[in-house]
Amino acid sequence: MAKIKSKAFFLIKQTVADKAFELRELLLDSPNNDQVHVKVEAFGLNYADVMARKGLYKEAPPLPAVIGYEVVGTIISSPGEKALEGKRVLAFTRFGGYAQDVITFRDSIIEIGDKPCNECLALGTQGGTAFFMTNIACQVFKDEYALVHAAAGGVGSLLVQILKEKGAKVIAKVSSQEKEMLVKNLGADFTINYLDKNYSEEIKKILGSKKLDLVFNAVGGKTFKEDSKLLAFGGRLVLFGGAEVKGKSIFSQLNFVRKMGFVIPVFKMMKSQSIIGVNMLKIADYKPEMLKRSLHGIFEMYENGKLKILDGGIFNSEDLHKAHALLESGKSTGKISVKW
Repeated sequence: MAKIKSKAFFLIKQTVADKAFELRELLLDSPNNDQVHVKVEAFGLNYADVMARKGLYKEAPPLPAVIGYEVVGTIISSPGEKALEGKRVLAFTRFGGYAQDVITFRDSIIEIGDKPCNECLALGTQGGTAFFMTNIACQVFKDEYALVHAAAGGVGSLLVQILKEKGAKVIAKVSSQEKEMLVKNLGADFTINYLDKNYSEEIKKILGSKKLDLVFNAVGGKTFKEDSKLLAFGGRLVLFGGAEVKGKSIFSQLNFVRKMGFVIPVFKMMKSQSIIGVNMLKIADYKPEMLKRSLHGIFEMYENGKLKILDGGIFNSEDLHKAHALLESGKSTGKISVKW
């Protein structure tokens, strides 16, 4: 099979952002009938990338590796559907996204025409995750109370808008006054700056005798235990990240699990509560039709003007390390993109 010569940023060390990546040559296999070859214009960053760089993401490939989940670019070759050649697309990549060329499955692309790359990249991993959680993994009903952790982030900002579209009452948890204003502008009914106030106590004040119907948690650790206490009968707790993991030692990992506490299934059954784990990489690998439905669903909302995309900044490729450092800092909002 013919090889495609390209270049990519390889993750070569699990360390700080400015020492972790190196631009190297990359050889790719030509696409088969189920795949496409995309010439990449820009790629998106996700917090899982930061976790991989720090050695905290076990799903990441062994080093040296090309990470990255989504790209915007033009299809160069599509053996199974020639009509796609020349189309500009958003593509989900299952790693390999930090490259000038990617090979991905035809079912993992969406034609985007001349829409802005930074907005479309937000609809990839983050948008697909938000749509999957609110439309496939669980149902959302009018007037239900929903807590969104990291509500000003890429996934969180989209979750707030999807939940409001469905008629839920949204409690947005953020880390600054500026982010409180931002999520209010997205439609959040209540905001909590968890650095200033105890978020559990604030939620109790908001809800009074009620409890949460839905929780979307990208943090894990002790917040999972706190959220479980706040969950109503019939409530759903969706866990889709582990941002509270701070170190890669076995002690750090065990401490993270310890903070989450133990779940006894029979108690959840008695309360009719659900705990739902979401990993879109596994959905892509084992349920590709669900990934396709999620990507098309979120893109349709975007096309219909139902979503405001938060631009977290577009960096030039030589500033990849700066983009990574910003995402890791927790000070960013919305989607961070890197352009070749």
